[in-house]
Amino acid sequence: MGLYDETLGTLLVGIFFNTYLYGIVCYQFALYYQANFNDRLPVKWMVLFLFFLDTFHSIAAIYMAWVYMVTNYANPAALQYAAWPYPFTPIGTAAAAFVTHMFLGDRIYRLTHNKVLFGIIIAMALPTFALGVACGVKAWIIHVIADMPHITKLATAWLTMQVAVDIFITGTLSIVLARAKTGWSATDTVLRRLIRGAIQTGLFASIFSLGDLISFLALPTTNFYGMFAIPIGRIYSNTLLDTLLVREKLKSQMTSSAFERTSRVMGWVPGEPTIPGAAATSIHLGVHRSLQDSADAASFDGERKNVLGLGPA
Repeated sequence: MGLYDETLGTLLVGIFFNTYLYGIVCYQFALYYQANFNDRLPVKWMVLFLFFLDTFHSIAAIYMAWVYMVTNYANPAALQYAAWPYPFTPIGTAAAAFVTHMFLGDRIYRLTHNKVLFGIIIAMALPTFALGVACGVKAWIIHVIADMPHITKLATAWLTMQVAVDIFITGTLSIVLARAKTGWSATDTVLRRLIRGAIQTGLFASIFSLGDLISFLALPTTNFYGMFAIPIGRIYSNTLLDTLLVREKLKSQMTSSAFERTSRVMGWVPGEPTIPGAAATSIHLGVHRSLQDSADAASFDGERKNVLGLGPA
């Protein structure tokens, strides 16, 4: 093993992977604005915020590689100190995670109208964000990499809470959407795509957060955990944008009225979800009414053809 494999090597791997994910985020960002969705203004501002945050953090990570490998090429002692993008990583990651958690929490509320669930998500997301910011600020103050084990308890609390929020939101959203299955092929296909997006958002971020936590606890004086920590923010942006862009595929599977109503129910576009009466607290009825139009239309057309003698014998 080389002299700098556990410091520069692992850090460079994390920066390379982060830059790759940032390229995907740029592509998704361009697709999102090219699609010209009639989304609510907060959703558009959220996408724009994540894009600028990802851009800033990715440039900062590349700058950090330059500082260590070019500016201080003949000064190995520089590896003992954390360049400013190093402590900014938990702050940027916490911000991306918080925005994603609030967006998904809002979606759960619009699907269920359950204020208790939404309150639990807020109560978990806010301290998680605060812990991430505190972790970054303390790392900024410490500055010396050899002294980073001093933030072990803080980092453990932050990453554990972040994984817990991811799992809670992913599980809740998956259960809510799964209960809405109706047995209609067109409806259930749409729901499966939405469930897949919910699982992706929490799963990949949780894997990298756990990798960050385990490597930090096991090897706190190396940059091995940077291989997991740097890309986490891009993973949140990537999976969240994927859940927004999936609508392009849904359009071809639904009637225009069903798609428009589904977009309101999911909280994508302006307007309150049109879920009547007691169904406002049940996604089983709410999404059923919003998505079944396409299946009903197809069924009605088939029955009409049979009555007129145009269908298959």
